This record gives sequence, C-alpha cells and structure tokens, in this order.
Amino acid sequence: MTAIALTIAGSDSSGGAGIQADLKTFAALCVYGASVITALTAQNTQGVRGIHDVPADFIRAQIDAVFSDLDVRAVKIGMLSQVASIEAVAQGLAAHGAANIVLDPVMVATSGDRLLAPEAVEALRKNLVPRSLVVTPNLPEAAVLVGASVARNEREMEVQAREILALGARNVLIKGGHGNGEESVDLLIGEGDVVRLSAKRIATTSLHGTGCTLSSAIAAGLARGLDLKSSAEEAKEYVTAAIATARNLHIGHGHGPLHHFHAAWRES
Repeated sequence: MTAIALTIAGSDSSGGAGIQADLKTFAALCVYGASVITALTAQNTQGVRGIHDVPADFIRAQIDAVFSDLDVRAVKIGMLSQVASIEAVAQGLAAHGAANIVLDPVMVATSGDRLLAPEAVEALRKNLVPRSLVVTPNLPEAAVLVGASVARNEREMEVQAREILALGARNVLIKGGHGNGEESVDLLIGEGDVVRLSAKRIATTSLHGTGCTLSSAIAAGLARGLDLKSSAEEAKEYVTAAIATARNLHIGHGHGPLHHFHAAWRES
C-alpha cells in the first residue's frame, strides 16, 4: 500500500516553504503527497509581497475531493490565515475522520512577515489544536498560543508546551530553533516522558521553510506507520541534514531554502 500524506497549507511562489516544501519533503521521505491550498502568496526569499486567501468553501471542496478518493494516512496543517479557513479545515477533517493530524501553527514567515490574522489565533486554539495528534510551534508561536513571553530555556519551553496540551492537543513538539546556544533543542511532550531532540546549531541564513519541512517530515513518518516519537526523531535528522547541505544551493538573495533532496541530488 502506498503511503499517502496530505498537506493543507499556503503556496509559496518561491518554492521554499508551504505547499511546495511539504510536497518536496513527502517525496524525499518516500510518501505520496496530496495537497489542499489555503492561500496563494506572492513571496520570495526576501519577504512576502501579498496574500490571496482561497475561499473557505473551496478549501472544503478540496478536502472532500482528496478524502473521497485517496487513503490519507496523515495530515499536515500549515498556513491558515483567516477564521473562515480554520473553521472549514476543522469541519472537513472532522467529516472525514482524519487521523494523525500534525498542526504547524504558522504565524510569521522567516522574513518576519505576518501570515496569520490576529483574530484567527483563538480560532486555531479552539478548532484545530484539540484535533491534533501533535502541535509543532516554534518559540514565538508557542508564546502567542499561551499568551506569554517567549520561552528562554528548556524549563520554560516545557511549561508552555504543557499549557498547549491543556488546550486539547495530545502532544506538543516545541521547537528551539529560535533560541540560543550551541544546540538546537526541541521537546516532544505528551502523556509519557519528555523526549529531548537535539542537534548542533548551524550558522546559516538558509532557513526558509524549516518549520514547514519539520512538520511535513513528521507527517511523512506517521503516514508510513511510524509512531510519533520515531517520526519526530527521523524528522529532526532530516531537517538538520537539509539545513547543513543548503549551502550547496544558491537560491535568491535573502533567506534561502533548505536542501530537501540532499540525499538524492549529486553536487555539481
């Protein structure tokens, strides 16, 4: 049986994040990728120039079309900029009994441009966090979800992750990429022990689409039948290698993309 994962996210016209990053990640990790586009963005490595939201009823139509035909084993949710979009996704996933939902609460692009309307944060908390197997916020996103200052250390990261669990999520992977120090540490927190995922911090500006890539890599593992811990560990290793090899790409003049196909491409 072919493993299938679905990404529900916005399109990045420069190809480094969003739907494009998700589909590249699925392919690199041997999973067939389907997609539901929630917004079109006019962006490049230097910033977001415009956002055109897909109407909520058409988002729902895409979800219905995919689930009525494909055996979707995992779902990654990314950019949802409006309340109506969030509600359409929540209703569509509930109608089809979607499982293995990975929620990446995208709020701000790597360039600093805001991607989520302020009034949509509460809709995200109410409608999608409780449906998720795992929520994958970075430090600023976790702070917004719980209404606190950005976590400064692993103890504060754990506290905020547990507050997100209290919103109804089954697990939280809080990402430390925005932190400091020699290590980039993520914490996976759920019903059991805290799982610490660590990698050496890489000095680079090629980080466009990192959060999209990590969450879709987790979804890819779940679609292939791995448990959440194994999926998160594999995703951490994949993203770390994609960041480390991004120097082999020369894309744009701003925050460059990861090298999603680092294991397949030959250096020229």
